[in-house]
Amino acid sequence: MGTEQAAQWNGPGGGAWVRLQSVLDAMYVPLEELLIDHVADAAPGVPAVMDVGCGTGATTLALAHRLGPGTAVTGVDVSEPMLTAARERVARAGVEVSFVEADAQRHDFGPGPRVIASRFGVMFFDDPQAAFANLRAAASPAGALRAVVWRDPEENPFMTAAPEAAAGLLDVPPPVPGAPGQFGLADAERTAAMLRAAGWGDVAVEPVDRECTFPASELEAYLTLMGPVGRALAGQDDAIRARVVDRVRPALAPFVRGDEVAFTAACWLVSATA
Repeated sequence: MGTEQAAQWNGPGGGAWVRLQSVLDAMYVPLEELLIDHVADAAPGVPAVMDVGCGTGATTLALAHRLGPGTAVTGVDVSEPMLTAARERVARAGVEVSFVEADAQRHDFGPGPRVIASRFGVMFFDDPQAAFANLRAAASPAGALRAVVWRDPEENPFMTAAPEAAAGLLDVPPPVPGAPGQFGLADAERTAAMLRAAGWGDVAVEPVDRECTFPASELEAYLTLMGPVGRALAGQDDAIRARVVDRVRPALAPFVRGDEVAFTAACWLVSATA
């Protein structure tokens, strides 16, 4: 992971996730359940699971609950504030999970039979092929990879509506295809080719769609803290913030359904063996 991404996740990006962790965790439960089902299918006979880009630990903890004490579960992230929140969550739950603050692209985890799991955590590497090679080394022998990543921006209008609406008020650059970020692995063919070049086998990149929801009462906090708009608003005054909210709310109105916000998350389920 490059220094820009590391700074973002140790700064405003990580802080926003910590602040909204309960909203985001509930919103992504359908994708978390999908991932955990596929990790559980790959896990028999593999004594360890590593959750890459674990953030505040929701998926890590869910994996530990699902797989039981016979499987060692480790969360890995570059964000110190998010890992602090994750450790506090696990302590409250009384579940034995370990965490490592590290860049999974470069950290030497040592070889071992592991399932590498990730819910939206592997799109941010500055050199994805090198990262996948490092993760394969960490999963060998007999390991596997299961990850959920976003498909194209055009297939995820909820994720693009706010930055498009705010473009006249804020400097919100559009996503660059293949660049580190939310849509960094949106190209399925490119992702599969990088995995194969990194030494993974049985590579599959399959489309999955899940409806995600969160309370409409949290919409303003979401749009002002998360994604490109949240990053661009960091440090802005209240007047700019109010103008952005007034501009962006109508763009998100099609996703408001009564007292909840609902959208389809168009993703890839990435699978491979070591």
